[in-house]
Amino acid sequence: MALLQQTRLPCSNMRPRRDTLSLITARRSVRAAVAAPISGPAGTSSAPVRKDERGFVLNEDGSYDLSAPPPFGLSDIREAIPKQCWQKNGLKSMAYLAADVAIVAGLAAGAFALNQWWAWPLYWMAQGTMFWALFVVGHDCGHQSFSSSRHLNDLVGNITHASILVPYHGWRISHRTHHGNHGHVENDESWHPVTKSMYDNLEHWTKLGRLSFPWSLFAYPFYLWKRSPGKEGSHYDPNCDLFQPSERRMVLTSDAFMVGMLGVLAACTAKLGVAAMFNLYFVPYWVFVMWLDTVTYLHHHGPEDASMKMPWYRGEQWSYLRGGLTTLDRDYGIFNKIHHNIETHVVHHLFPQMPHYNLVEATEAAKKVMGPYYREPEKSSGPLPLHLIAPLKRSLTEDQFVADEGDIVYYQKEAEPAT
Repeated sequence: MALLQQTRLPCSNMRPRRDTLSLITARRSVRAAVAAPISGPAGTSSAPVRKDERGFVLNEDGSYDLSAPPPFGLSDIREAIPKQCWQKNGLKSMAYLAADVAIVAGLAAGAFALNQWWAWPLYWMAQGTMFWALFVVGHDCGHQSFSSSRHLNDLVGNITHASILVPYHGWRISHRTHHGNHGHVENDESWHPVTKSMYDNLEHWTKLGRLSFPWSLFAYPFYLWKRSPGKEGSHYDPNCDLFQPSERRMVLTSDAFMVGMLGVLAACTAKLGVAAMFNLYFVPYWVFVMWLDTVTYLHHHGPEDASMKMPWYRGEQWSYLRGGLTTLDRDYGIFNKIHHNIETHVVHHLFPQMPHYNLVEATEAAKKVMGPYYREPEKSSGPLPLHLIAPLKRSLTEDQFVADEGDIVYYQKEAEPAT
């Protein structure tokens, strides 16, 4: 119940916006004046804390200590966001879904009719990207941001996610756990860090599948089946400790949708043949998996500035706000609109019930409050986000584990063996 309260609190945001910037500034000043001294990133310094004129903590070299508690609260961000950004429009969401379904159907029909060797790779990439867009629609249903109707949200979520072999309720509940514990070493879900002692005991294939490029980009189906290292159970098992007893029927419902989709795929294979379904569905499915793993990983790892390290928290140092501020926005070039503005991840993580079509406007307002805690994403120099390959590879190579102890920790890399 505590987790449910924790995750719902940031979404109680249907209050009028206060446009008085001086009020927010005054709140920051009061917080800065009464704040007790805190330690720096390493947690070892007892020197007086240096702050800039806005109350943001500074390191000795003059850079910002983004592991320190921020001089603003969640309510300050909420009040800076325009009121209309909180409004859900079910018809608008259905229009986005209808467009996605039409594109998916059109791509499949066109590729099947053309059936040329040179066209299939183009189709695989395009359709895999659209499968990813469908996932984001179901993702919004899971956050209840698709519409104001829970029944509609769960129906659309089950259909869209089952169509790409994702158990909607099983994923939805574990994703709720992720949002409610983002940035927490032990309690976060999916791409949370492993500790040094856990890392030392991981099997070779587990390290390869989770901490190496490009194999980590194929991890999602295995995560659904067995979760992450250090976690037990499955997204398909209603008895998994992810779920409350009251959620058992929901998990079984999504499992039934999955079985139904497997039946559809079997029937299509019998009708069209193995080769056709390999091209039409199997390869695009794995392109979708690569999209999902890449995007979800990059939103929590690998800042574009190689010198910047992202903090992870434990104990009293963790809070919902501080954990959420460790997330990263990205620029995906031409794909930003195709995958429904999933690139605006910081505001989404703090206020997950906000509709995707309002996130860009909300981010522009929120980052004025967040200051240096909002890490401005590097813009793609072309239509394809090739600039993200470097931080992705660097992070998967260097971000291997965190210390077993400490309330503010950073990723470390295993020492190279002596030659």
